[in-house]
Amino acid sequence: MDSRFIDVKVKGDSMWPTLENDDIVRFEKINSNTIEINQIVLFKHPFKKDFNLIKRIASIDEGKAFLIGDNPDPNASEDSHNFGLIVLEEIIAVMIEK
Repeated sequence: MDSRFIDVKVKGDSMWPTLENDDIVRFEKINSNTIEINQIVLFKHPFKKDFNLIKRIASIDEGKAFLIGDNPDPNASEDSHNFGLIVLEEIIAVMIEK
């Protein structure tokens, strides 16, 4: 497999209904200056460096992104509401297919 692609197994329901627990999702590594609002991205958790998260980009401002889960339950997602903005360079890849 091409090393620019990453297949990830979803754990949890923070991205429900878009992504469900145990879905396999393909991400593509990209340059941080091609990231856009509304993309679903894979990134390193800001406090648990050995832990990756999947979230949607809600906004981008001055090289930082506000990332949110798709689940409408406000308690279902650990996201930028909890840990703040993420520097775009912390984003590993963007989702290209489910």
